[in-house]
Amino acid sequence: MKHALKTIRVVLAALMLFGITALILDATDGAVLRHWLGWMPKIQILPALLALNVVVILGIMLVNFLIGRLYCSVVCPMGIFQDIFIWFHRIIFGKKRPYRYRKPQNWLRYTVLALFVILMVLGLNGIATLIAPYSAYARMVANIHGTGFVHWIAIATLCCIGVMSFMYGRLWCNTICPMGTLMGFVSGHSLFGIRIDSVKCVACGKCENRCKANCINLEDKSVDGSRCVMCFNCLGHCKQGAISIAKKSGDTKKSKEANPVDDSRRKFLTVTAAVGAATALHAQEQKFDGGLAAIADKQVPQRTTPLKPAGSLSRKNFESHCTACQLCVSKCPEQVLRPSTSLADFMQPYMAFDQGYCRAACTRCSEVCPTGAIRPIDKEQKTAISIGHAVVLPDNCIGCGACARHCPAEAITMSGGRPAVNESRCLGCGACEYYCPARPVTAIYVEGREQHTEI
Repeated sequence: MKHALKTIRVVLAALMLFGITALILDATDGAVLRHWLGWMPKIQILPALLALNVVVILGIMLVNFLIGRLYCSVVCPMGIFQDIFIWFHRIIFGKKRPYRYRKPQNWLRYTVLALFVILMVLGLNGIATLIAPYSAYARMVANIHGTGFVHWIAIATLCCIGVMSFMYGRLWCNTICPMGTLMGFVSGHSLFGIRIDSVKCVACGKCENRCKANCINLEDKSVDGSRCVMCFNCLGHCKQGAISIAKKSGDTKKSKEANPVDDSRRKFLTVTAAVGAATALHAQEQKFDGGLAAIADKQVPQRTTPLKPAGSLSRKNFESHCTACQLCVSKCPEQVLRPSTSLADFMQPYMAFDQGYCRAACTRCSEVCPTGAIRPIDKEQKTAISIGHAVVLPDNCIGCGACARHCPAEAITMSGGRPAVNESRCLGCGACEYYCPARPVTAIYVEGREQHTEI
């Protein structure tokens, strides 16, 4: 039975990792995978928090309360990914480098969680999600073969996670990961969990050597439930039958020694509740380069309001819900979405029209977003949403009429050799900006809307 539990966990974890990775890569560029596996990103804890998915959040916390951090070994792709390196460690070193109990670094865990929450509340989601497990994994998989600064962040993530897990097991989960610390508040007092029978235990160390979370303390024969990821590696190796999944002991004194609780935990829980409703305080103003001609680069004036994709409802909604996982960036066929380099919205997507424009028939970004930063919309809905409006710089216009010819909403007409924009019809798709041949400064560009409107 004990070996069966581990086998079931490994199979479910493998299916989850394969499914999420397939969704991120989406080699078919179709809707089949999203139809069958689209629920997987939505049950990740941070996307669920930002999407205010109460059912998923309560479900995760209920499982944590009942049996501990099973989420980290079955659902979290970054946690499962670490197990691959841990497996290689076991293959290479065998029993030569067994795991040992490590005291919990609570000062580091709580400090990282506090900084994470503060960054999220300030709207600096892109910086905060550098260490968020789902966002980091999605960013790593989507950009490991790419180019640019996000590619190097993906490689740095791979190296950091790989080395930590290969050498120290689930150290990253139990010291750096803010979601792990958050769930540890609940799992430390779970109803059921890995328990050691102090009467039967002879302190042989077999369970401790198998514990990749470094949370089995043989000195007082206790398991730190706040760090245990319920991998079940320790089960089945105790010949005395001293370790099992059991209800928490009523020994209050010992429980407090094994899992100390102080007021700081309650304070962190209170602050963390604000993550789901975190809003951005700052916005980025971007410069966009052109490139339609080899004579000179096309330059566009700074936008007062940055553009956000159709389905994001508003700039505020997008910036407060986006985890910078790069899924929408990797799936944008026109390469309109780019990761920001600004600290205010680091790695959150912004829209640029130097290589293409946002076509009315494309809804890929809304289909892959797991947090509600971009709500699902169909093609008909997209053609009725205005994310911005075109602005004309008449002094730069050469009167070619390219903007009017390529406007899919027929919002631009030529009057006296110059374009005139009907803002009530403009979608903000960027076709006019993309096709405008004027240089070095375009004669027309798109200004974003704080709140998207219906046409």
